[in-house]
Amino acid sequence: MPSIDLSAVSRLIPHADTRGLVAAGFIDKASQFGVDLLVAGIILVGTFWAAGWSSSLVRGGFNRLNARHPTDPTVTGFFSSLVRYVVIIIGLVAVLQQLGVKTASILAVLGAASLAIGLALQGALANMAAGIMILLFRPYRVGDTIESAGKKGTVRALDLFFTELATDSNLKVLIPNGKVFGDVIVNHSAHGRVRLDLLFKLPVDTDLPPLMKGLIGRFEADERIDKTPEPRLEVTGMDKDNVELTAKLWAGRQDKTALSADVMLAVRELAAAKPEIRPEPVPDRPEGHRNPRSRRTA
Repeated sequence: MPSIDLSAVSRLIPHADTRGLVAAGFIDKASQFGVDLLVAGIILVGTFWAAGWSSSLVRGGFNRLNARHPTDPTVTGFFSSLVRYVVIIIGLVAVLQQLGVKTASILAVLGAASLAIGLALQGALANMAAGIMILLFRPYRVGDTIESAGKKGTVRALDLFFTELATDSNLKVLIPNGKVFGDVIVNHSAHGRVRLDLLFKLPVDTDLPPLMKGLIGRFEADERIDKTPEPRLEVTGMDKDNVELTAKLWAGRQDKTALSADVMLAVRELAAAKPEIRPEPVPDRPEGHRNPRSRRTA
């Protein structure tokens, strides 16, 4: 067998084109990273599309279920939002894996930094927990008029992190769920019947019995006012200039505004219809006339 001269091989190695090998390796790595980056971008776009599609699918399923068995719109919005976030999280993990980040490494980093992440995201986590508690205890539903955190409006949506309100001026207000659940919640739509406490100030010389009788008659004739319990009209205050009259009426929540305006107009009409009471004028006495009672007895 012919023998191989190893010394000759060792002399040829320093003369090899190492720069070409490094460039070829860099090009291979760059092309591979470019392909991975392109695939990751496609996965990311598909993730957001799948999140929207899944959310719409869940919402459509609840709507079809609502056609047969009425369900709460709050549940529909909550679960559609939950499915959307779950799909996005799964897609982001797939993107990181495509870029070469191992899932085990991600979990290890998350475990090591769990305290820091918990402190940084405590507001978001608190809002998510509050959203779940609101869904469980149902202090309000979509469509209810509520007052909380200094804001009042109609609930339009409820998701994992925010409660969306629409004010009377049609302004969009987003309140974090943690702030809503940790504050006092006044639900104006919880009961169908409400009591109206209407206070009126009238001149102190107003003849109250006829006015009160006329108001009671109008209350009894108005079908919007509940007769059980019966309407009440009371004098609740008085000073040197005014007398306070309070009407306590039970009515439907939808009639509250219109009924309050009608009662105020009725009080004004009845008060204006009353003839003004003036002191009778003293007749003029002829000059030299004396009161017989003023004569002195001898």
